[in-house]
Amino acid sequence: MLTILQIPGHQLVPTIFTVALIYLTSFLYSWFTTDQQRALHGNELGTRSRPNGKSSVRSITGVGSKQAHKEPTQSTLEVIVNGHTYKHEHQHKGSTLQKLEIILLGVPNSKSIAWSLATLAANVLLILGTVDVVYRAKISYPSHDCAFTRVGYVSDTSAKVMIREPDIAQLPIFISYRGAPNSGVDDSWKSAGQIHFLSNETDYTYTQVIAHLRPSTQYQYAASTNHSGFFTTAAPAGQMAPGATKFTFLTSSCIKPRFPYNPFSHPLSIPGLKHLAKWIPELHASFMLFLGDFIYVDVPHRFGVDAETYRREYRQVYSSPDWPAASKDLPWLHVIDDHEIANDWDKQSQDPYSAAIDPWDLYHSSLNPPAASHPNASYFQFTQGPASFFMMDTRRYRDSEHATNATSHTKTMLGATQLASLLHFLARDEPAGVQWKFIISSIPFTRNWRLNAADTWANYLSERRIILEAMWDVGMRGSGIGVVILSGDRHEFAATAFPPPENGKWPLSATVHEFSTSPLSMFYLPVRSYWEVPGEDEVCIKYAPDGNSKFGAVELERVVGGEQGLLRFRLFVDGVERWDYVLMTPPAVGGGGRVKDAVWG
Repeated sequence: MLTILQIPGHQLVPTIFTVALIYLTSFLYSWFTTDQQRALHGNELGTRSRPNGKSSVRSITGVGSKQAHKEPTQSTLEVIVNGHTYKHEHQHKGSTLQKLEIILLGVPNSKSIAWSLATLAANVLLILGTVDVVYRAKISYPSHDCAFTRVGYVSDTSAKVMIREPDIAQLPIFISYRGAPNSGVDDSWKSAGQIHFLSNETDYTYTQVIAHLRPSTQYQYAASTNHSGFFTTAAPAGQMAPGATKFTFLTSSCIKPRFPYNPFSHPLSIPGLKHLAKWIPELHASFMLFLGDFIYVDVPHRFGVDAETYRREYRQVYSSPDWPAASKDLPWLHVIDDHEIANDWDKQSQDPYSAAIDPWDLYHSSLNPPAASHPNASYFQFTQGPASFFMMDTRRYRDSEHATNATSHTKTMLGATQLASLLHFLARDEPAGVQWKFIISSIPFTRNWRLNAADTWANYLSERRIILEAMWDVGMRGSGIGVVILSGDRHEFAATAFPPPENGKWPLSATVHEFSTSPLSMFYLPVRSYWEVPGEDEVCIKYAPDGNSKFGAVELERVVGGEQGLLRFRLFVDGVERWDYVLMTPPAVGGGGRVKDAVWG
C-alpha cells in the first residue's frame, strides 16, 4: 500500500473541510433551536393567565432589573397551578461571557447577532482561504504553457543549458552562444546545437551542453524562442578566476510557493526567492547548491501519484514570477530529498518513486555535474576552484528507517556502491590548490536535531561513523584540506562541529563542521528541536531556528602569504545577514595528536 497516509497535509485538508461542514451545520442548528427555546421559555416581562383562571404564569426580572440600560442577570419564572406556586430561577449570562463564548466556541446567540455573524464570517473566510491555497494554483496555474531556459552545471570548459518550449510550432529551435561583450572572446554567434523534436515524453524539455569554452570567461547564450542569458565558466581546478580574491557559492533547501499565505499574492509567488535575488548582485556566487525539497508534492494536499502530478509541481516553481530574478545570473545544482517523492521517503524504488524521479531527472539531474561511479548514478561529484564536492543521494538507496535499530552494522543510508564512491572521494588526492572537500547531504549529519531523528543520519549511526572517521582521516593526512558538510531539510539553521574523540589518533585540527540551512521559502518550526546531549561530542556553534527564508553564502579565500585556506559562512535570514563564521583548513603537516594541533590556526 502506498505510504500516502504518512504524508503531512494529506489528511489535514479533508479534515478541515469535514470540520467546516460540521461547524456550519451546528451553527445553523444552534441558531434556530436557541430562538425556539427562548420563545417557549417566556423571557418577556408580564403575567399570563389561562382563560379558566386555574393556573397562571408570571416572569419576574431579578438582579439588574432596576437599571434599564443593563441586561438582567437573573429572572424568576412563577407557575401557579390550582393554588400552588412553582418557581424556577434562571441565570442570564453577561454580555462579555456571551461574546467570549461566541468567539471561542463559535456558538451563535440571537441576542448577539452582530458577534455571531462576525464569527461565522471569520470562519467562512478561513475555509475559503483553505480552498484558495489548496486548489487555486492547481486549477488556474497548471503551467502547461511554461517556457523558459536556465543554466545548470558550468565547468571550466562547458555549460549545461535547459530549454522548455511546449509550442512545437517553434521547432526547430536553434541554440547559439558567443563571448559576452568585453569578455576578451570572439563575440560572433556560434551554433551550440539544434532541437528538432520535443514532446510530452520529456515534458517538452531538452538539455544542451555547450562545449569547447574558455575558463573564467563570461558567455551569452540564446535560443530562437527569444530566451537568452549569461553564464561564466569556472576557473581550472584548484585555481581562482583571474583577479578574484575569493570563490563563493550559495546553499539552501525547501521551497513552497505562497508561504507564508497571503490571499492577495500571486498563487505561485515565492517570497524567499525575492530575498535571494536581492543579494545575488552583491555576492557574485558561482552557483546555488540546492539541497532538496524543491517541490512539496504532498503539502498541503497530494493530488496524485502519477508523473504529471509531480511534473506540474516543478513547472509551477519555474513559472513563479519570482524565479527569473533568482536564476538569471545564478546556476542551480540539486540533490533530491523526501518531498520530491513522499514524506520521510525510505522505500527505495517502490512506487511512486518512478513517477517522482521522472521530472527530477528531466529538470534537475540532467543539469547536474557528472554522476559519480557510473553514468546512471543519482549522486554527483565535481571540482571547482579551491573545492571539491560530493553530492549524496540519501533517499534512493537507504534502508527502511525502522527495519533495524540505529546502531545496526548492516543498516545503510547510501548503499554499498555510493558509500564506496564517497569514501574514495574522501581518500583521493586533490589537484594542487584545492583546500576544501564538501559533503552535500539533503538531511542533517548531526544527531542534535531530536524531533523526527529517525529520518536523519542519527538513525544510521554505524555507516555515519565510517564516514566521519574517513573525514577525520583527511585532516590527519597533512594535505591541508578541510572537510565541511552542507545539509538542509530541518527548516532551521544550525552550525555543528564534530571534533575527533579525545586521546584518539586524530588531531583536533581534523574537526569536521556542518552548516545546515533551510528553508529558502517555507515555514519554520514554532518549537525548538535542536539541542546537545552530554557525551555525544557534537558541539553546537550556532542555532538559529526562526525565519521563513534562510540561505547561506560560502566564501573561500586564500590567506595571503600562508598555506592555509579560509572559509567564511554567512547566514541570511528573511533577506538580512544575521551571522557569519570563519574556519581555517588544517595545517599541511602530517601526523596526529598535540604535535599537529600546535601549528593549527
